[in-house]
Amino acid sequence: QVQLVESGGGLVQPGGSLRLSCAASGSIFSINDMGWYRQAPGKERELVAAITSGGRTNYADSVKGRFTISRDNAKNTVYLQMNSLKPEDTAVYYCNADVMDYFVRRKDYWGQGTQVTVSS
Repeated sequence: QVQLVESGGGLVQPGGSLRLSCAASGSIFSINDMGWYRQAPGKERELVAAITSGGRTNYADSVKGRFTISRDNAKNTVYLQMNSLKPEDTAVYYCNADVMDYFVRRKDYWGQGTQVTVSS
């Protein structure tokens, strides 16, 4: 069993910053890609940022230059530093991990979601 636990969401004013974290635990052999997705009301879930086990990153055009994804492989944790936040960043943010467990099963796991609200 693998669990992803998110933290760091909240309410912030436009131009402010938040840092999200997502820690994976359980019968983990290795983690390949990790990423952050978000879903706003009435919108499709979209990829915000992704990072490989080697540290290669990819970002949605809407967040390039403002968000930074990183990971600590020793802690099985992925982070999303969000700067210069805009109201349109308001959404529920979900972390995702591509996990190989000790039963030799590869599967995507999802965090519970954390609300990010950007409003004055």
